[in-house]
Amino acid sequence: MQHPDLTDLTRRLRDRLDETLTAEQHAAQAAARRRRSLRDHLLEAEDRQAVGVVSVADGQLYRGLVRSVGTDHVVLIDEGASWVIALDHITAFEVR
Repeated sequence: MQHPDLTDLTRRLRDRLDETLTAEQHAAQAAARRRRSLRDHLLEAEDRQAVGVVSVADGQLYRGLVRSVGTDHVVLIDEGASWVIALDHITAFEVR
């Protein structure tokens, strides 16, 4: 036997718990997006086999497929040419 008040209370508590868990998950995802590093973005581009444009400190632009990402460099390839670029020299990165 279940009391009607307890049934309603249980449902409301379960709904609040679901809302709280959803809000915490969204907050964690937002925090993770804000903490992503340049290397994280490059790794994602590598996983997606994306073409990117890298701007380096001396003003040069390099465009190509993100082929691999190391701990301190990225390799771009485009039409047979390849570039190894130190992460410390990258000033901007954009996926095309």
